[in-house]
Amino acid sequence: MRELSLQNCRLDQRYDIRQTLGQGSYAEIYVAQDVLASTQSPHSLVVVKALNVFLQNDLDADLERTLVENFQNEAVALDRVRHPNIISRLGHGSARDLHNTVFHYLVLEYLPGGDLAKACREKNLTLTQAFFYIEQVCAGLGHAHKNGIIHRDIKPQNLLLTKDRKTVKIADFGVARVTQSDSPITRVGTNMFAPPEHSPMFAGSTGTLTFTQLTPAADIYSLAKSAYVLITCESPRFFANQPITELPFALRQKPWANDLIKILNKATQNDSRERHQTVNEFWQDLSRVKILAEREDGESIAEISSRPHIVPQAHVAKGYTPLAPERPRFNTSRELKINNSLLSNNAPLVVRLDDAKINESPSPQPHIIERESAELPKIINQSPRRNKNFLRRFAAFIIFIGIFAGILYATHNYLRGRGILPAFSNPFSSQQEAVALMDINLRPEPNANKRAIGLVSKDSRLRIKSVEDNWYEVDIIEHGRPKDNEDWAEHGWISGKTRFGDETLKVLR
Repeated sequence: MRELSLQNCRLDQRYDIRQTLGQGSYAEIYVAQDVLASTQSPHSLVVVKALNVFLQNDLDADLERTLVENFQNEAVALDRVRHPNIISRLGHGSARDLHNTVFHYLVLEYLPGGDLAKACREKNLTLTQAFFYIEQVCAGLGHAHKNGIIHRDIKPQNLLLTKDRKTVKIADFGVARVTQSDSPITRVGTNMFAPPEHSPMFAGSTGTLTFTQLTPAADIYSLAKSAYVLITCESPRFFANQPITELPFALRQKPWANDLIKILNKATQNDSRERHQTVNEFWQDLSRVKILAEREDGESIAEISSRPHIVPQAHVAKGYTPLAPERPRFNTSRELKINNSLLSNNAPLVVRLDDAKINESPSPQPHIIERESAELPKIINQSPRRNKNFLRRFAAFIIFIGIFAGILYATHNYLRGRGILPAFSNPFSSQQEAVALMDINLRPEPNANKRAIGLVSKDSRLRIKSVEDNWYEVDIIEHGRPKDNEDWAEHGWISGKTRFGDETLKVLR
């Protein structure tokens, strides 16, 4: 694992990195000062989300490509659902840190008001404020659903406030899903808020669920659990992976308590078909409780209107614009090396803030890979017209090859997915390694009815000994987390797919 060296640096001659906000499994988050923005601008401080593929311990070309694609998809999703109550993307880029490590980054708006989980912990949310925020979240989430995006990780920690704490915005679209996607459903989200159809608690099994299709109702389940937190200022831990059936004791005698429970119970049913199917439907039910709660609360705040809305209303903060920046096109490190090797004056994009020459022309950037430049003068010495024609033909040839290769690849994947073509493995390798995508039971034989003799935890590294149908005989090389039972076996059989078709492991080729 290698962290980026960006502290006390200026990125892209524009963003001064001030402090680290956090670090995930594939990205580092920083607060930065935009030196080109006015000090009065609401975006003078921004968030820089830097993709760092080297945070993964077992990085290979396929995993890196997946991380880069997911990072770009997050940017695309944010632009697709641009809304006053969804965090905005302000820019993007690619750079090198002080150790010459190439990375991609997104620039997002900075929301210094904290998240709603913190506000609930501080017990400073009134009922009027809670419903005011819930309406804004409904407005943003409903807009995302209309544009074909399912968030899949709605929770109070991902609902951020502006500095004046009047506007809430949905953040973290890192695991968002396009509704038309037919790829297997991955287990993501937080157990306490995730619905059964993609909850990590149901990894390898969906229990008694008969309908597991991913729909906007998955977000409505998480939204209802989050609304429970905002209204009660208590965690829904007693209702993890099950419907909400009651309110805390202090609220049970409220005149609106029974109506609220009916709404939250419907929205958190295990079968997604029994929930509200749209955010507007959920809000219409909840807005009636909002009126009763505000009357009982007796609060009158000039900034917060108690007038009910059939459709949840957005709240626009200063600095919002519906116009998205240029769409990013991120490459893998190998593609970056190929592209940058032809640039003889590639300038550094990250410099130290205390460098006396920070405002002067930057010094030349070293190439990522060494390459003889004898061909470069030949191209330069050619006549402009001849060189231009050559480049056009070369570009057309590359485009044609790319389209043809893409068609072949898509056809192969389609036929392989249909079972018409078999999966090919490396004929020169007697054994392959794999990574577990979820917790998998280890059995003595390739039979699901056999008693489990151990557990392969998520992110465990495996050595594949043999394959029989859809079963893999494996040795556990490294556990994803410490074993719960020291007597568990290190060798056995695991199923390659769940009963609903989800892949249980990723074979490293």
